[in-house]
Amino acid sequence: MSSTDRLGRRGTLLAMAAAPTAGAAFTLVIWFLVKQVTLPAFSTSMVTRALAAAGSAAVIVVVGVMMAWWMRGGWIPRWRRTLTYAAAYLAPAGLVVSTTGLPLAATRLYIDGLQVDQAFRTQFLGRMAQTASLSDMNYIDMPTYYPPAWFWVGGRLANLLGMPGWEVYQPWALISIAAAACLLVPVWQRLLGSLPAAAAIALVSTCLILQLGPQEPYATIVALGVPAASLIARRALSGSWFATAGVAVFLGCSATMYTLFTALTAGSVVVMALVLAAVRRSWRPILHLVAAGLGSALLALVTWGPYLWASLHRRERSGATAMHYLPGEGAEFPVPFLAASIVGVVCMVGLVYLVLHWRRPAEGALLLVLLCQYAWCLASMVLTVAGVTLLGFRVEMLVALQLATAGVMGLGWMRRRGLRALYPERFSAAWQRRITVVLVVVLSLAGVKYTQDIPTHHQENLDYAYSDTDGYGQRADRFAPNAAQYYARIDEEIRRHGHDPADTVVLADENRFMSFHPYYGFQAFTSHYANPLGQFDQRNAAIEDWARRSWEELADPAAFAAAVDEESRAHAWRAPDAMIFRGDLEAEREAKPGATTSGFKIHLAEDIYPNHPNIRYRGVFFNPASFADPQRWALAQVGPFVVVTRVSGGAGPAGAVD
Repeated sequence: MSSTDRLGRRGTLLAMAAAPTAGAAFTLVIWFLVKQVTLPAFSTSMVTRALAAAGSAAVIVVVGVMMAWWMRGGWIPRWRRTLTYAAAYLAPAGLVVSTTGLPLAATRLYIDGLQVDQAFRTQFLGRMAQTASLSDMNYIDMPTYYPPAWFWVGGRLANLLGMPGWEVYQPWALISIAAAACLLVPVWQRLLGSLPAAAAIALVSTCLILQLGPQEPYATIVALGVPAASLIARRALSGSWFATAGVAVFLGCSATMYTLFTALTAGSVVVMALVLAAVRRSWRPILHLVAAGLGSALLALVTWGPYLWASLHRRERSGATAMHYLPGEGAEFPVPFLAASIVGVVCMVGLVYLVLHWRRPAEGALLLVLLCQYAWCLASMVLTVAGVTLLGFRVEMLVALQLATAGVMGLGWMRRRGLRALYPERFSAAWQRRITVVLVVVLSLAGVKYTQDIPTHHQENLDYAYSDTDGYGQRADRFAPNAAQYYARIDEEIRRHGHDPADTVVLADENRFMSFHPYYGFQAFTSHYANPLGQFDQRNAAIEDWARRSWEELADPAAFAAAVDEESRAHAWRAPDAMIFRGDLEAEREAKPGATTSGFKIHLAEDIYPNHPNIRYRGVFFNPASFADPQRWALAQVGPFVVVTRVSGGAGPAGAVD
């Protein structure tokens, strides 16, 4: 790549601070302005879809024109240089807003609403908005196992904006993705020395992650940096301490957000160091590898330290099954270069380019990391015989980003040198300028097509953001809310007995209740996101045992309460302060003595891997008689729920509030 646009070290650091800050501020301002306008739901109208397409087209066309003008060369006045830099550095944020922010304009929820994994992510963000400590998302008095950095910063944003954690999810997801995408421009400008190439890689990468995985913002942030980290690692292992510091910072920060991509990238760097050390017969790559590893480990300990300390010194671990998941995508190798889209074409160009130029340092680094990514997928498939996976299906995003980045580099090489090398007598400077314009026009139009399809691709995911009931008991599509509309009244009922969410443990299978109201849970939603220190399997066994025995010797309220407290003390758990069941309190009270009743129902989640789906929910029933002591338990019917709350000193028994 040409080095005419290359930034110096000081300029790089300044640009790396300015670009994400400006991108984040731009996204927040646009998000706030959009929320002031009343727009129809994405699921019932084409208005936001049309606005999204128009916005994406405007971003791509403006950047395309500015970059084509830039590549003509010659003297560039200050005003145009400033405008070009602003367009290039903010364009990724513009795409985030247009393709994802505008379709979400009429809802408070983020993509996928509160479906499946979004429920636990929302719960974790709510926990971090409640406390600045690195507390577990679910279990009380326990350090977090899930990497908290993204959620912790989001919690601080919630505090700053005065919003509940669940509501800040949408703006924080958009802001953080936009900031990370904007950061790519100065990073790639430093690596390649070309502002147009840097802008192109940033825009292509942004489109890819918005298509493949916007539901998991912190994972996409880490994924965006992996191709650049590949090149930086190559420079670091060749002797650059500036690059070594960059690798340490990237791996350290990524370890606080998403460990899967961190582990894969770190492993790739180790392989790269071993290859270079063997080829050069030098210990220098190993020295820089160790330095980067130590630096990244120190950064990672900021968030991992409390968990590691608790794990090593004072807690038993069991029940976590994070690696027990194998969807259809995990049984196939990702082949994005065969996709029938502009991204498929770019990835194919990237594959060919890497194969032809693998001996060059940058291209060789990209290819080596790509091979490591495919090796991870292979290992994930093979390890299924051992009863676990490496979650290889997640690597599809990394493979696509790696190939697309190489594709942009390949197109840049073809424009500058490829055609001229093949036909030197036919391609004058004038012809090269024409080819540049044609290439920019074709790629821009293809980009418009790709970006306008992103909301359509996420049609179902966006529909959930409008059809799920939010924390205020409302649906954004204006249809009748589901049972989540009663959560606020459940919260009031629990608080009425002196229980503050920051110090209250609730036994419930209503995962969305904890997503909206930051109570601690006695049991996690599933074992796959449960803290290993929480003993998920043993808690499940205890809950089932209490339910079974409540129909026998624990039918007496005093015996039941004693059994719950004794079991909890034996495992160093906090016993539940409240329980939320499905049931009919009035019907149970009116049942004749000796009559068969259904009881109060709660579901237990069980891991059934290697089956897919890998989770089974099984109902267990508690005997209402076990709670029939108003001096110990207050019972209230709230919609379809029966809320059982421990009575604290001075609080009387509760009646039905429905």
